[in-house]
Amino acid sequence: MSWVPSVFKDSLMNKKNEVVLFSATAIALYGYDQGMMSLINTNYDYLETMGIGGENPLVGIIVSIYYLGCAVGAIFASLLADKAGRKPSIFVCLAVTALGNLFMFVAGLGYDKGAMTMMFLGRIIMGLGVGGIDATIPVYSSELNSEGGRGVALAKEFQSNIFGLNMAFAINLAVTNGLGKENQWAWRIPIIAMQIYPVLLLSFIYRLPETPRWFIFNDRREDAKKALIDIYGEDDMKEKYDELVKAHEEESSHSIGYNDMIWPSSEQFHPTMVTVMGQVNQALTGYGAVSVYGPQIFELLGLGVSDAEYLTQGNYISYFFLMTLSWLLIDRVGRRILMVGGAFGLAACFAILTLLGGLAQNCEDLGIPDLPLAVTGSIILYIATGIFGIGWLSEVWLIPTEIFPSTSRAQGSAVSVVIWGLANFAVT
Repeated sequence: MSWVPSVFKDSLMNKKNEVVLFSATAIALYGYDQGMMSLINTNYDYLETMGIGGENPLVGIIVSIYYLGCAVGAIFASLLADKAGRKPSIFVCLAVTALGNLFMFVAGLGYDKGAMTMMFLGRIIMGLGVGGIDATIPVYSSELNSEGGRGVALAKEFQSNIFGLNMAFAINLAVTNGLGKENQWAWRIPIIAMQIYPVLLLSFIYRLPETPRWFIFNDRREDAKKALIDIYGEDDMKEKYDELVKAHEEESSHSIGYNDMIWPSSEQFHPTMVTVMGQVNQALTGYGAVSVYGPQIFELLGLGVSDAEYLTQGNYISYFFLMTLSWLLIDRVGRRILMVGGAFGLAACFAILTLLGGLAQNCEDLGIPDLPLAVTGSIILYIATGIFGIGWLSEVWLIPTEIFPSTSRAQGSAVSVVIWGLANFAVT
């Protein structure tokens, strides 16, 4: 690469950029799973292999049991992240995710008995891994980015979450149209294609540094200096090191555990409640369901199956590009303004969608043409999805990394993922 000017070499090899790219790819893994299941749920061979019908509640339970795995995985990953380091925790979570994905892929492959058990195991195991990733990656990323750039970095990472969602749905749509809903490979191919994420990340993680904050918290000062040099360079190392040591001394006057976070009289109760209610309210927007059951939601507006599937892909593409506004605004406008404005926008959109959905279900009785309802409802759903991405996707994950001290940052993120998992289990 001798032909590349030195300034571009520095940019290409910038360790902070590598961290953002790695974190973004890890978050895309979570988005891929959401998009992956949306069309698998309607594959006839999949339903037959599992021994269930399309309207059976087990269809939703197979999807949602994953979120319970996420809740448990977040707790174990946060404990491991504090004890062994952020990188080892991420490594283990990626390996567990890959294992769960393989269980899902082989469910019913060459045999019928026990297919659903294998699928349930795969969903739970993969949930353990992805939940751990969701708990650890925001902490890892925020600890390796300066305070002024945390919002932009995390918003970019969550834009990649929507890239994963798009990728999974596009693969699903392509193989479903090519092979048909009666073909087993139309649902197995999207599952095994997910392996590209953990395999790629596992092969790349060795290049990344452990966070200097974790080194300092564990009294490994020389390792912290080496990591800072790796991230910021020799010139900025001393200043960053002094800042981290000072912050550590201010924050570590006493250790903080989960008991210090869950009781009303405890010091960290208020940040914990902010974290909890952020995730609860994000789940109540229903966008976990929009991601997993997108085509079915468009069908409720009166659209046919094929039209609903293509409009779902279009909605995800629009979602991805509108997320650009999130990372452009999150540090300029602030987290709170985006969330409050987004809440008002979503409330208005959902009120309109409720009306349109009700009319669409009864348009024949009311003598109303169904096409205008479907078109208007689809446009409103596109707008609502964009508002959610800008105001409510990355913000609730960013807050725990900023309001908890470093001594409880991993636990704060774990609480965030646990509540996210339980809330989305209920919603989906």
